[in-house]
Amino acid sequence: MSTTSGTARPKTARWLLPALLIVGWLVVGAVGGPFAGKLSQVAEQDSTTFLPRSAEATRVDELQRAFAGSRAVPAILVAERPSGITAEDDRYLADRLAAVGDVDGVDQATPRWLPAPDSPAARQAVISVDAGVDPGEAIGEVRDRLEANRPAGLTLLVTGPAAQAADLGEAFAGIDGLLLLVAGAVVVLILIVVYRSPILPLVVLMSAVFALGLASLAVYLLAKNDVLDLNGQSQGILFILVFGAATDYALLLVSRFREELRDTDDRHRAIRTSLRSTIEPIAASAGTVILGVLCLLFSDLNSNRGLGPVAAIGIGAAFLTTTTFLPAVLVVFGRTAFWPRRPTLGSPHPETSGLWGRVSGWVGRAPRAIWVVTTLVLLVGAAFLPQLRASGTAQSDVFLTDVDSAAGQQVVSRYFPGGTGAPTVVIARADRADEVLAESRVDGVSTATVTMADGRPKVVDGRVKIDVVLADPADSDAAIDTVTRVRAAVHAVPGADALVGGPTASQLDTRATSERDRAVIIPIVLIVIFAVLALLLRSLLAPALLIATVVLSFAATMGVSALVFNGILGFPGADPVVPLFGFVFLVALGIDYNIFLMTRVREETRALGTREGTLRGLSLTGGVITSAGVVLAATFAALAVIPILFLAQLAFIVAFGVLVDTLIVRSLLVPALVVDLGRIVWWPSRLDKSRSDWIKPGETPHGPRVRGTAR
Repeated sequence: MSTTSGTARPKTARWLLPALLIVGWLVVGAVGGPFAGKLSQVAEQDSTTFLPRSAEATRVDELQRAFAGSRAVPAILVAERPSGITAEDDRYLADRLAAVGDVDGVDQATPRWLPAPDSPAARQAVISVDAGVDPGEAIGEVRDRLEANRPAGLTLLVTGPAAQAADLGEAFAGIDGLLLLVAGAVVVLILIVVYRSPILPLVVLMSAVFALGLASLAVYLLAKNDVLDLNGQSQGILFILVFGAATDYALLLVSRFREELRDTDDRHRAIRTSLRSTIEPIAASAGTVILGVLCLLFSDLNSNRGLGPVAAIGIGAAFLTTTTFLPAVLVVFGRTAFWPRRPTLGSPHPETSGLWGRVSGWVGRAPRAIWVVTTLVLLVGAAFLPQLRASGTAQSDVFLTDVDSAAGQQVVSRYFPGGTGAPTVVIARADRADEVLAESRVDGVSTATVTMADGRPKVVDGRVKIDVVLADPADSDAAIDTVTRVRAAVHAVPGADALVGGPTASQLDTRATSERDRAVIIPIVLIVIFAVLALLLRSLLAPALLIATVVLSFAATMGVSALVFNGILGFPGADPVVPLFGFVFLVALGIDYNIFLMTRVREETRALGTREGTLRGLSLTGGVITSAGVVLAATFAALAVIPILFLAQLAFIVAFGVLVDTLIVRSLLVPALVVDLGRIVWWPSRLDKSRSDWIKPGETPHGPRVRGTAR
């Protein structure tokens, strides 16, 4: 009796931990899951809040609140009838303007509709939306009231910064629905093709969903309490990163588990061995990406700085589910998880034969020719990098679908000075107001007027406010050039302490800060990743080679992207932050696949030497790493369902770049270089100086494996 109970207790204990882990994650999923749909409630779309406090536009934004009594965002109402506005139209417009003034959080900046200077075909009015009000709700209500009983043939649109923010929020509204649906469907479809099993895809998807729930809960609480900044772009990237990373890590663990099940009949032993074998590359991969994205904390843009911890939280959550929930579920299912193609004890390992066995043999026969040719191919792609236009785009160009704010801006530009309704703001000392006003009238300025009160210039704390209306649309390159000239002119007025802000100045400061961030953060990312690889591989030369190959891959990706964006897709350009985000994600994620490969190569080299260890590592990891790359590329491509230029460009860059890293760099270039260089690649360590030194008693020369026993 005592023997029986003594045996039962260990068996019970073996199942207790997996059961507790599964139940624990079910609770996490139930609590955290709903917060994925609540993130948009704490996301901020106002570009001004993304600038650092030191930016000139930010300081002007703070100073001008004293003049307005509150911080408000302008919007422009524009009416057009090409044949000419009728008297009936005017009566209708007057009635609708009064109705718009009753919307909560909306004030009429102009009390009546202003006719176009040189045409009877258009009218416009300016309203302002309080910064504490949701622009989507306020502008949506304004648009609804303008449409009530609208006369046939009369076009009524709402544009300007507040309307652009509302349209941006609407574009991101699909993040917590459509994006998750597309990403989840893509992951399940690819996993079904890879494993030909209906069970494993659901297990892996559940692991990703639990990771997203945990990450969403943490990000929501931090954003709600103003610990980090969240916007729609960061939210979308978080969803994709969690799904992609969780699936990648799961593929690595599941693949090793399937290997072990062919060599032992004990599922617990198989999962322990699998976890011990994969925890290092998975942890190194997660750590590399986390450290890489945290380098964004060095950014001066609040939006970039906020993405760093958001992405890091997502990767950390994916790592936790992969190393806790997933092993627990695999132990419960055992071989059944792979049904109907369950691995049987003593069955051959197909990883060393088939396609990747042939690729490995090809690399072994002609390593130098392969790395030279692949390097040349990547250099051809990189040659087009200078064609990438990443100096910025107009705000109205960020939408890939037709929106009212973009259409309204086109109407405004046809009939009115482009900067009407979104003036550039100059704040200066009152005793220098006349000089600053005169100097602000540079080329490209339509009008410049001092804010008045009771017939006199309004003075607050010894300062005056000057509204400068630009001739060109406020979000255009021409307007940005004009603001640059205005700044140079008013800064030169002695003793005026003049500052220039407003929507166009905010865009100018954002571009300048993005370019500074790119110059600072890219070198930091390279140094951090080199340090991680050096510690992982116990080598200095191997990390340098790996980083060089990934940087070359990034350059080639950006070159091809320039051709696609300029020629095939006809994009107007790219935001300066696109190359930075592309670099951070491609280098961090591209290094992942090299980590997966080289940790296995290092393991095999201990028994087989560098040449044979590299070829065996390539054949063993080829299938799983390729599957992981395809999954990550497909999930990032899902970002393109959100009709925003920045996300569409990032989706293509990362998806294409990951495929280049997976199919060319990791499959051909890196193993060919390692085979050609030989043992020196591990310098200064001497990993394979003597193969026999590394083979332990009971092991075979093909790796530390004896059939039926654990590693």
